[in-house]
Amino acid sequence: MSSRSMHLGLRARERLYINGAVIRVDRKVSIELLNDVSFLLEAHVMQPEETTTPLRQLYFAVQMMMIDDADNRSARSIAAGLIHSLHGTLINADIRTGLRTVEAQLAAERPFDALKTIRSLFPVEAGVLGGLIAA
Repeated sequence: MSSRSMHLGLRARERLYINGAVIRVDRKVSIELLNDVSFLLEAHVMQPEETTTPLRQLYFAVQMMMIDDADNRSARSIAAGLIHSLHGTLINADIRTGLRTVEAQLAAERPFDALKTIRSLFPVEAGVLGGLIAA
């Protein structure tokens, strides 16, 4: 995130994950973050039962890096292993390019950008996996 402030609008009972803390608001609220923080909106948090594909597993690992920012070594190691494994097994050029982008984003300490990149690859992965299942 940049050093400028960020405005977030939350609905009643929505959760926000900031630097590992889970915050739930009881009513519609607007929040202004005045400094750099790692945060995820509830809509972007993947639940364990949703990790049904390799890219979803990678997304979950990167998400855990952000949620447990203080001790993210394990999640970082899992993410690196998944990326390495995916490079070895996938031949789809779009996914391979996306994985290189994710690697660079993680190396630059930009996990939120990595999550956005991974999310953008979900439709490509669905097409690849759909073709494998139909075959």
